[in-house]
Order: sequence, then structure tokens, then C-alpha cells
Amino acid sequence: MTIAGRPYRRHRQITVVSLLLLILSMTFGPTPSSAAGSEWWVPTARPAPDSQINVTGAPFTGTDSAGDVRGFVDAHNHLFSNEAFGGRLICGKVFSEAGVADALKDCPEHYPDGTLAIFDYITHGGDGRHDPVGWPTFKDWPAYDSMTHQANYYAWVERAWRGGQRVLVNDLVTNGMICSVYPFKDRSCDEMTSIRLQAKLTYALQAYIDKQYGGTGKGWFRIVTDSAQARQVIEQGKLAVILGVETSEPFGCKQILDIAQCSKADIDAGLDELYALGVRSMFLCHKFDNALCGVRFDEHGLGTAINVGQFLSTGTFWRTEKCTGPQKDNPIGQAASEAEKDLPAGTEVPSYDENAQCNVRGLTDLGEYAVRGMMKRKMMLEIDHMSVKATGRVLDIFESASYPGVLSSHSWMDLNWTERVYGLGGFVAQYMHGSEAFSAEAKRTDALREKYGVGYGYGTDFNGIGDHPAPRGADTSNPVTYPFRTADGGSLVDRQTTGARTWDYNTDGAAHAGMIPDWIEDIRRVGGQDVVGDLLRGAESYLGTWGGTETHQAGVNLAKGAAATASSEEWNPVTSYTAGRAVDGDPATRWAADWSDEQWLRIDLGATNLVGRVTLDWERAYGKSYRIELSADGQNWRAAWSTTTGDGGLDTARFTGTPARYLRVQGVERGTEWGYSLHEVGVYSG
Repeated sequence: MTIAGRPYRRHRQITVVSLLLLILSMTFGPTPSSAAGSEWWVPTARPAPDSQINVTGAPFTGTDSAGDVRGFVDAHNHLFSNEAFGGRLICGKVFSEAGVADALKDCPEHYPDGTLAIFDYITHGGDGRHDPVGWPTFKDWPAYDSMTHQANYYAWVERAWRGGQRVLVNDLVTNGMICSVYPFKDRSCDEMTSIRLQAKLTYALQAYIDKQYGGTGKGWFRIVTDSAQARQVIEQGKLAVILGVETSEPFGCKQILDIAQCSKADIDAGLDELYALGVRSMFLCHKFDNALCGVRFDEHGLGTAINVGQFLSTGTFWRTEKCTGPQKDNPIGQAASEAEKDLPAGTEVPSYDENAQCNVRGLTDLGEYAVRGMMKRKMMLEIDHMSVKATGRVLDIFESASYPGVLSSHSWMDLNWTERVYGLGGFVAQYMHGSEAFSAEAKRTDALREKYGVGYGYGTDFNGIGDHPAPRGADTSNPVTYPFRTADGGSLVDRQTTGARTWDYNTDGAAHAGMIPDWIEDIRRVGGQDVVGDLLRGAESYLGTWGGTETHQAGVNLAKGAAATASSEEWNPVTSYTAGRAVDGDPATRWAADWSDEQWLRIDLGATNLVGRVTLDWERAYGKSYRIELSADGQNWRAAWSTTTGDGGLDTARFTGTPARYLRVQGVERGTEWGYSLHEVGVYSG
């Protein structure tokens, strides 16, 4: 979930509560073929009346000549966020047993003219007034810039599927604090209660669609819990739906005055419950620094407002430091904000050095425990919204274990991380920008996709309180012309009609999820067929990341518990820093050497083994220049790997597998004034 950062006109009825809501509103070509039989994609019992789909022709099925599935990936959507934040922030439902008129109606407080549509004042600008009538007239909503109305009605999602989408990630989302301050609500603010309900309703939607097609398992909307299921669903031409989670305090892991409010037991219980619900991907932090990780900042006046919100929630403002690499967090917005009036007397938002753009908070010890817990459960981790310091540590951990389960789903990752994500086997999607901006960003990483042979995705973030593509105008030189062919060439797409309203992408933009095929056609006209081709390869790439995550096997650490000696060992009357501490399997202990450059740590593996990968988890005292040396007899050594640019953290050295019984980390130059200090050394065959 994201939130628009555009300026808005002040309305005289806006209250401090309304402004606090702004602070907190950030939770968030192939050959066509058809299946055997009749028109299986057309339901036999669609409710009447209902929305039209306005797509004709068979959805493509099967695989291409290389055996790959095809299809677009929406890697970041929030189908049921209307059930979050107390149930009255996003108005309208995804579906209703009572029909479309019940599903697509505004919140009660928006009648008769939107005067009490408080959140609209903030996200839409002006006075928030609008025609609240949905079905059948839809005069004012859904619209590309109306962020508080349902954009994921099931028939609109169906149109996206008919237009070529084959993967949909439904991120279950909420924020307890938004719920607590919003004056209109009809349920509890407990985050896990909302997450459970949204998961339940996703399964209920599947059943609702199945009924239209004759029974269980027959509909096009298929929730999947492993990549093999997803592949089978996509080969059938249907939509594979994966559950994810995006919330600011997963497992109750908030921090107050930098004190964690959760435990390892809470994390294990939370991961187990989410996995049982069918969740296979998730964010560990979002907007507010929590007990697991620091966040990537927001800019402009919105950043000030969110920083105030962080203080009100946690008692701490964001803190920054100079970045150590090319990656940077967004600059913190420092414009004045009405939200500052909510701060306690005498409290001010700090000013920030523009040359210190990185969050000091990275991945905490509890955060690392959660990351490794996700790895044990073969779950995929969303790194968007993590600070670059936290992201760097996550990528270090994944690289040390060759774990591919990393996702960037909606352009909230520094693009300088892209190659590391692709190198691991991860998946990248871009936010649903307008076709010109989307094509330009896609071009920036095109060479990397070609290098790694991967496809591309988009994250629509519908129902996520974010901007969507505005119309380019009917007078543009290359408008979308109706009807048009889908990217696979097998279906014909006309203007979309629901009730009395017909949407045209040229004049309405991406008003709802049903406009995704029109948006992709606009990308084809603006950015060219190559961008669309990369998007069509998205489904196979996403399944490649997921499948690699599921089949990942943790390597055997040959060094764990091995005999170790060192050139020196720092003496301490309270604790031990002996060489064996670097191979005891406990990341809280460490070996520390004397304060000079030429130091070494030697490990006896006990027998000759093939050695091809070594991981070094440095304490603050790290090696800037050092070598990994191998020996069969402990006397004759040869260098297998070296660096002169070490920067601490978790290093992974990979080299051609070599038989060896002994391994030595030979220090050449320290990175600090202290000696060398290693929490843990791992030695692996490959």
C-alpha cells in the first residue's frame, strides 16, 4: 500500500484527526489456444444484474514452445482492504451475495453529498464532496484519483484476468492506529482479526465465483499455496491468487522508545498462523520503524506527517546517518505539516542533514530471527518499504544461503538493488505508473532482465490509497483505440461498462482493476511491444522465484562445532572471545583478535571436504582486506578468495569447489581501529 504525495487544498472542516489519518494512511507474442469443450470461461449462472466484462474470445491456456507459462503478474493488490481500518475507510465490497447494488455503494457517512467523507478531503483534495451513488450511475466513482472507493469489484478483476493477467498477489492489509483514530468504524481495530477476516473472504470469493461455473474448483479465481498448484492453474488459463501480508506491526512487533513489544515466540506463532491461512509472502515493516526493521522514508510534506505519526505511535522520530553505499533511503520530507499540532508541547520534528539520507535502523536481531523463520517456512520476503540498511542485511543473509525468495512488488526499493535481487533469483515488479513513466522505468532495468532472462511485473496497489494512471486524453497522438486485441492476440477488448457507466481509458485512466488490459494496451502504444513482452513473461519468472524458494535446501555448515585456533584472542574478564566462538553456531558470541592487521583464524573441518562457499558474519570490527585460504594438511596453503573492499556485515565468498580439511581467514587490513571480530564463520560445499 502506498499513498499519493500530491498537494491538497485545505478545507475548513478538516480536523486534527483528519490530518492524523493522512499520517497513517500509508499502510499501504504467444499463440492463443483454448481448453477443450465449450466456452468454459463464460459463467452459466452470473448474477443479474451485474457488471459487463466486455472481452470476447478464449483466454490463452497451456505453455509456450519452451514449456513456460505466460501471463501478467499483479504482484501487489489489496482486494479486501475495505474490511480493514475499522471497515469504513474504503467504501464498497469486492462481491456481495445480495448483488452488485449492495456491493458497489458508498459508505453511509458519504451520503448525501460526501460532506463527511473525511478521508476524501485528504486524498482527493478540494472539499471531498462527490456523488455517493455507485450502482448503477457511478457518476464520480470509481475514478483513477478516488482512493477511498472500491476498485476491485470481482467482475473488474475478472476483466483483468480475461485481458491476460495470470497471477494476483492479494496482500492482506490493515493498520490498528488508522482504525483507532478514524471516527467511522463498525468493528474491532485488532490487526490479526482483520487479517483473518480478509483471508476468509478471499476463500469466500473463490466459492462465490465457483458457484457461477457449476461448483467447487470450476471457477477462474483459484487460491494457490504452492508453485506447482499455481503452474497448473495458469496452464488451464485461470488466475492464480497468492496471499500476502502488508502491515506495520506484524505479530504485534511494534517498538516503543526502541523497546520491542514482541518476542521470538510471538514471531514463531505469528508466522505459523499466517502460513496456515495460506500466506506465502509478506512485509516485515511498513512506514513506521518497528521492532523488526527500519523503513524507507517518505518525502515532502507527507514525510513530515508520517514522521509525526511515527513519534505518536512509538515515541521516536526517524533518525538518519550518512549512507555507506550508492543506495539511499528517500529524503525525509521537512515541510511544515498541520499534523505537528498533535505533538506534545515542546516537541518538534527534528531537522535532517541532506547528506545523511539513510535510516540508522536496519534489521534488528528480532528482524533477523523473523527473516530466518520465513526461510525455514519457505516464504517469500517483500523488501519494499525496508530501509536500505535493513535491505542490505536481508540480501546478505539470502546470498549467504543462496535463498531466492525475495520480492520487490511496487517500486519502493532503491533500483541499485535490482541486480542483487535478480542474482538471487528474485522477482521485481513496478508500481502501476502511467504508461510513459512505467515504460521509462522499465527501460532503466531492461538490460538486467535480458542478462538474467527474467520477466517483469506490475503492482497495481488498488484499494491501497495510492494514485493510479491518469488519462492521457483523447487528443493524444497515439490513444487506445477500441476494440483492441489482447497482448496474446486471442481476445478482443472493448470499452468497459458497469451499470449505466462506460469507461474509456483515454478519458478515464485506470479507474479500477478492470482497466488493466486497457492500461497495458496504452503501454504497448507508448513503450512498445518489448515492454509488454517482458510483462507476459512475468508469470513464469514469478513461479521461478516461488519454486526456487520452495525447493531451497539449507546447506550443511561444515565449520559448526569444528576445532578453531587463532593468531590471538582478545582477553576479557567477563566473557570469552576465543576462536571457537566463531564456529559455535551462536550468532550472539564472537571471536575477537588483538588490534593489529596481520591476524588469522584457522578452522579444522575434521576431514577433507569439498569447499566452495564461506560466509563471514562480522561484528563492528571487520576486515577491509582479507583472504580465504585452504589447505589439505594444515601446512601448505593456497588462496581461494580475497577482497580489498570489505565493508563489514555478512560477507559471502564463492569460489570453485576445492577439497580441503583446513580453512584460514587471513586478515591483511582492518576496517576499523579495533581488531578483527567475527560472530560466525560458515563453510559449505557449494
